[in-house]
Amino acid sequence: MDWLFNLLRNSPELAIFLTLALGAALGQLKIKGFSLGTVTGVLLMGVLIGQLGITISPTVKTTFSLLFLFAVGYHVGPQFVRGLKKDGLPQIGFAAIIAVLCLLVPYICAKILHYDIGNTVGLLSGANTISAVIGVATDTINQLSIDTAQKQQYINEIPVAYAVTYIFGTAGTAWFLSSVGPKILGVDIAKASKEYEDQHGGLITNDDPTLEDAYDGTTFRVIEARSDFFNTPQTIDSVEGMLVGKGWPVYVERIRSGAKGDIVGEPETTQIINKGDRMVLNGPLDAILEDESLLGPEVADLELLDFRVEALKVMVSNKNMEGKTLGDLKTMKDRHGVVIRRIRRGSAEVPLLKTVDLQRGDVVEIEGRKSDVDRFAAHLGYAERPTTATDLLYVGLGIFLGGILGSITVKAGNIPLSLSASGGVLILGIIFGWLRSLRPTFGAIPEASIWLMNNLGLNVFIAVVGISAGPSFIEGLKASGLSLFIAGIFVSLVPMLLGLLIGKYIFKFHPAINLGACAGARTTTAALGAITEKAHSQVPALSYTVTYAIGNTLLIIWGVVIVLLMS
Repeated sequence: MDWLFNLLRNSPELAIFLTLALGAALGQLKIKGFSLGTVTGVLLMGVLIGQLGITISPTVKTTFSLLFLFAVGYHVGPQFVRGLKKDGLPQIGFAAIIAVLCLLVPYICAKILHYDIGNTVGLLSGANTISAVIGVATDTINQLSIDTAQKQQYINEIPVAYAVTYIFGTAGTAWFLSSVGPKILGVDIAKASKEYEDQHGGLITNDDPTLEDAYDGTTFRVIEARSDFFNTPQTIDSVEGMLVGKGWPVYVERIRSGAKGDIVGEPETTQIINKGDRMVLNGPLDAILEDESLLGPEVADLELLDFRVEALKVMVSNKNMEGKTLGDLKTMKDRHGVVIRRIRRGSAEVPLLKTVDLQRGDVVEIEGRKSDVDRFAAHLGYAERPTTATDLLYVGLGIFLGGILGSITVKAGNIPLSLSASGGVLILGIIFGWLRSLRPTFGAIPEASIWLMNNLGLNVFIAVVGISAGPSFIEGLKASGLSLFIAGIFVSLVPMLLGLLIGKYIFKFHPAINLGACAGARTTTAALGAITEKAHSQVPALSYTVTYAIGNTLLIIWGVVIVLLMS
């Protein structure tokens, strides 16, 4: 063991990766359905390994912190900027109020309990489950006009308070919003969500991505042209025009001449259909089969139905599509033959209600025949075909420019004010993410890369924090553990309680929207998962995206503000 301990001391990079591995394993352990989560697991394992007295260059911590913050900003950028528009103002205002409460409540607690800067920062970040505050606050502490030893003491206290308060901040908030929240609002959240869905046109698809809802899913059927309508040869255009004129968006995808003739795979609209020909029609099932005398009977022709389909993710970047509802898309000819599987908006999946409107930056997953998919993808915006390539020029330039922005300092009296590198990189990430949603031909960062930058950046940063603070962690926990834990409960729940009441009585939010907005403003994905599970609906996710973008940005910036307030 001495050999291993010496190896870790002499090769601190190995200590980091050991911390990541053991911390991830610890975070995934479940006891009665509850787990610590990777971040807390890595922090605790870092503290344990840090007892060996391992020294790690602070440059490592800073580098991975900036990578994480850029990824966060890039991911929420489109929703953040769009939220500044008029139709997002209520949710922006709500998220801003919750974020201010998340700052004021720990500040008041710290003043009452006489906490110093380090414990207050840890309380704010842990109880509000916003790990990035640690990095931003550390940068700000290092800019204070105090001696180095005092700075280090504050920095070492942060992970202690964070670890003590984070567990309830995650699990407690999820429990409170999903179980207690509906009772405070006086509703059956599942029933309320179902009513909301019905009022907004009903769900267009079901939650299982392996299934298609007959209401929305394009339905391919082979119909033999036997009705009197074909006594005179008809073009595809005339057939489709007749059906669409009756309110049925049904389209001809393929044709076979007679029962045994040649197949025309992608016919032109001028293609002639004679009596006895077979057609693959695509559209709502009831429209196709409602009246056989209209076109003819359905027949089995597996060869005619033997064609491949494509699944594709498309970023909505066409400004003409912004504001179009899913109900509008059903009657668009450019959409025919295409199933909309799901829509992702930032970190949340949007329920496919007919009244839900598209926003630039949304990622729409579609499926259908390749020619149909390509046509509709071009209409929506930019097709994100599978790739592993990340635009490193975009990433490197964004972080560099963010660092420059953060280095600009303005003095208020004797106090230097700046965004710090962390805040600057976060803001440039937001800007670069928004620009990508407008011009998706550059700056591509695949989802897998975003996930890696986000999770690896954050967890390496947390691992270094834990290892560096390890020697002083135990003493700090003994000194203030119980009071910190109780303060953490107060800081986690008070903003959520007030948020529910503010959302109900001031903003007049629907209960499901209210709960989702609270989860988003506090950036607690675990709570959103618990709420949607309790509601048996994705409706709460409708308010999660904008509030998450606003809350995530403000809560990280509070890392600067809380240090200045406490100093």
